Amino acid sequence: MSEQEQTTGKIIKVAGPLVVAVGLPEAKMYEVVKVGNLQLVGEIIRIEKEEVFIQVYEETSGIGPGEPVFLTGQPLTVDLGPGMISNIYDGIQRPLKDLASKAGDFISRGLEAEALDREKKWHFRPVKQLGGRVSPGDVIGEVQETPLILHKIMVPPFFSEGEISFIKDEGDYALDETVAKIKNGESEQTIMMFQKWPIRNPRPTKQKITPSEGLITGQRVIDTFFPIAKGGAGCVPGPFGSGKTVVQHQFAKWSNADVIIFVGCGERGNEMTDLLLEFPELKDPKTGRPLMERTVLIANTSNMPVAAREASVYTGITIAEYFRDMGYSVAILADSTSRWAEALREISGRLEEMPGDEGYPAYLGSRTAAFYERAGAVKCLGSEDRAGYLTVVGAVSPPGGDLSEPVTQNTLRVTKVFWALDASLAYKRHFPAINWLTSYSLYDENLQEFLNKKAGEDFCSFREKALAILQKEAELIEIVRLVGVEALSLKDQFWLEIAKIIREDFLHQNAFVDVDSFTSLEKQCLMLKVIMTLFAVGEEMLKQGKSISDVLSGQLKEKIAKMKLIPDGDISQFEKLQKDIEQI
Repeated sequence: MSEQEQTTGKIIKVAGPLVVAVGLPEAKMYEVVKVGNLQLVGEIIRIEKEEVFIQVYEETSGIGPGEPVFLTGQPLTVDLGPGMISNIYDGIQRPLKDLASKAGDFISRGLEAEALDREKKWHFRPVKQLGGRVSPGDVIGEVQETPLILHKIMVPPFFSEGEISFIKDEGDYALDETVAKIKNGESEQTIMMFQKWPIRNPRPTKQKITPSEGLITGQRVIDTFFPIAKGGAGCVPGPFGSGKTVVQHQFAKWSNADVIIFVGCGERGNEMTDLLLEFPELKDPKTGRPLMERTVLIANTSNMPVAAREASVYTGITIAEYFRDMGYSVAILADSTSRWAEALREISGRLEEMPGDEGYPAYLGSRTAAFYERAGAVKCLGSEDRAGYLTVVGAVSPPGGDLSEPVTQNTLRVTKVFWALDASLAYKRHFPAINWLTSYSLYDENLQEFLNKKAGEDFCSFREKALAILQKEAELIEIVRLVGVEALSLKDQFWLEIAKIIREDFLHQNAFVDVDSFTSLEKQCLMLKVIMTLFAVGEEMLKQGKSISDVLSGQLKEKIAKMKLIPDGDISQFEKLQKDIEQI
């Protein structure tokens, strides 16, 4: 019997993306298989006696019992190497440009495309010498992948420590050419400029460290009130139309992460199209270069096969871990994990598993945790001392905005930042529509020293006062609804005025005005200082019997409203505004 016949099984059942086959005694869990005469890509997700259950990553219509199934002997892996940055992939790392060139606008089934161009030559520069000792994770060479990203060629994690017996001179080489060999005793291991890694296995690290450095997004409500650490995990839940995708786009554009991985997981096709058209046009604000030169996009729209949606988040986070291992700060944005959970639910239903809450599988919590736990600040593998950061921000789309549903609740258990989007704020055109009363960040204490150092000594005390004022406003509004604003004391009316200034002049940002779209920490601190000075001066004047109009003239309100348009670094205008307030 030939090897081909030994690894060939037969389909006995097709149920949507789930295919059941027999005659595969050598099958292993999570092994990739080719299904049917079209050889569609699938993955084994259950083995029960002689029956093998396969989730297929392509449309299965037309596939029927009796057709063959071929084992590959490999788990679902991604190719990691130069050429990923600025590329656009589908959920199983097939480049969409290559698929489009083969099939046109609509991807036909059974297509295969290499994730990385094997023919393109990259300029390799060795950083290790012949005879040097290296261990897994060590950098042996560098490739300038884009003007923004220096790609580091590393010893794969599964290699053993050894001595460099061969290394290429500086020059241009294809990805599958041998650039180095490592000798360990009698065995010799070959290193190429790319490596493969199974997507469901986290890449190893030397040690996890406590995140203590903030990821600056330039969004005032996030950086000031609910900051996220480099290496942190955050959740952006919100109903339809509340601005989840917009928040993530701003995050991708303005955050100080070195590499951005954007996973469009089950998003609407028109939203994904806008993203794919807009991103190549965007400029990186820090360098003026195209933003795509530090971005990888993974597109899996809602009309694409549901099983590939389930794989897409793992594809994205494996690519993110690879860049983290180089010592970069990486942010992965998953939009949205609700669609990913729906894919889990559909596959689970096809497998006839016992459903949990709202039909989701019982293992939804553990799968969600396993994904977010791959975030972190780490000491990278290798003999060199370098730190890498992987920040995960997942959007959640709860049906009807119900935050008590299982996906949101399971996500909140494992993330430390909760940016609750509010549809009522979005309808008022308040951007970002993050509700300051229900959101929270558990990185506050870790980042206190970092924020005071970067923004200003009093930054954390200013933000606590501002939050207290907003909390007080929520209480007072309930009273106003019952008895009217005139029934409040002057002091309480003044609190409402200051809260309005914080909401409208500090928290509200215009994404279409560059000077307001991004705000540095220093400017955020200066803006808060102006508002808190006004609050302190106003309270003192009210004690002296002055009226609110004496404190808050129309001219002063206008000046405060315009302070968001003061360019970063122009401290003199803030100092002048400060003096004007102190001299009321």
